[in-house]
Amino acid sequence: MESPTGGRPAAHRRLVLATRNNGKIAELRAILDAADLDVELVGADAYPDVPDVKETGVTFAENALLKAHALAQATGHPAVADDSGLCVAVLGGAPGIFSARWAGRHGDDQANLDLLLAQLSDIADEHRAAHFACAAALALPDGTERVVEGTLDGTLRHTPAGTGGFGYDPILQPEGETRTCAELTPAEKNAISHRGKAFRALAPVVRELLG
Repeated sequence: MESPTGGRPAAHRRLVLATRNNGKIAELRAILDAADLDVELVGADAYPDVPDVKETGVTFAENALLKAHALAQATGHPAVADDSGLCVAVLGGAPGIFSARWAGRHGDDQANLDLLLAQLSDIADEHRAAHFACAAALALPDGTERVVEGTLDGTLRHTPAGTGGFGYDPILQPEGETRTCAELTPAEKNAISHRGKAFRALAPVVRELLG
């Protein structure tokens, strides 16, 4: 069966996001709606038998593509995946793709934060530039792929501030701000975040490939 919007299969109207995070799903859904894209967006929970993909790439883009292609092949639907992290200038871009496991155990936000602050304890304010980076990938079951990226530039505080967000949010102060990402409201953060920028850049790509 063909869709009424240009001959693509109707199955292409469903888009699967490689996450079980409802907040991330809501964020992308709002962006697609704002772009007037009539796409049914679901998360990975809609396919509980599909296993998680190991992030073996050496860049954010490679990891995002790995996850997007694997999900597209497993579900038969176009899939979106993202990978993101913190890049510190004085550390040559680290933690980078290792951001979530910088202290050794995946997802231990407090340990990652404590280790990074200890490593930067003697670094002066003028050398504490850093940015969050996000790569978002769209993959179709036929192998077609696109990648877009977004960044949020800032500097690193010496001590955490704020209770919102997650990961390194309590220590990154965006350019032009006096607050950390963890002190911003969710709406304020989404408006400037690396993931928000990447997802917004993805909207015209979805329009191009899905019709």
